[in-house]
Amino acid sequence: MATEIGLTKQQILDNISGYRQRAEAGARTDALEKMFERDKDELRTLGVPIETIGDSSDPNDLREARYRIPKAEYDLPADLEFSAAELAVLRLAGSVWSAESSSADAQAGVRKIRALGIDGDEPIIGFAPRITTREESFAPLQNAIETCRIVTFEYLKPGEQSPRRRQMEPLALLDYEARWHVYGIDVDADDERTFLLSRIIGAVTVTKKTFDPGLRDGAGDRALAGLEAVAARNTALLEITPGTEAALRLGRRATAEVQGFSVPFVDVHIFADEIASYGPEVRVVEPELLRDAVVARLTAIVATHSGGAES
Repeated sequence: MATEIGLTKQQILDNISGYRQRAEAGARTDALEKMFERDKDELRTLGVPIETIGDSSDPNDLREARYRIPKAEYDLPADLEFSAAELAVLRLAGSVWSAESSSADAQAGVRKIRALGIDGDEPIIGFAPRITTREESFAPLQNAIETCRIVTFEYLKPGEQSPRRRQMEPLALLDYEARWHVYGIDVDADDERTFLLSRIIGAVTVTKKTFDPGLRDGAGDRALAGLEAVAARNTALLEITPGTEAALRLGRRATAEVQGFSVPFVDVHIFADEIASYGPEVRVVEPELLRDAVVARLTAIVATHSGGAES
């Protein structure tokens, strides 16, 4: 970043601390060059862009290539300014997402903010939650959304014995009730659909077929509205033991009733999994379908452990 024209490999080896000391200690040139290549790869892995500039008369001739980190990747526009509080919020937003979950554009934005060298308010920066994704499908779906590529994947719905192949124009990724969903257009059905990432089986294939970028506009809001509409149509009446983990977690989205609490939900199978995980802390009053699903899960747990005890 110290020069617009970049530096040759030899200039870097001769002047950069680390390489110079190893050279003075008798390290061979080929060993230094291997170290240089590893360092370049590591920097790029960390998200630092390194440009390689070849001979203007022969760009493919890299014997005297120059290397540089473009300042544009770090500098914000001259007419853009942030207060200390605004920078604190931006840095917090950047720190929330794990590196593998954030897009290349988001990572570049965080680099530019950090390069300003301005620390934000400590009380804000001191609180830094983390958002990570466990599903392997997240990254390819995010890439497909950014590049407007159609994807295919195998999707297993509850009650079905084998997954079905889906072809989709992915428009948005949405975290709802602590679970990731992908929203977009099901190509075969020619209609909007929302799929749970945890039900995607195997790898997501990003095809070369593209779709209109304009379809992404407002997709996140449409996805959220759709899930909230489903939740509004599905409400469970639960009895929850006060002071328990279930009371803490379910209480965030529950409404007190004469008998227990009403809690909206999107998917009966997913909600049954959650309720069963609380054990005796929750009892389902209604609907019957949800109660039966929870009982079936608890019965299966007892049967599994009883079988283990007998063996």
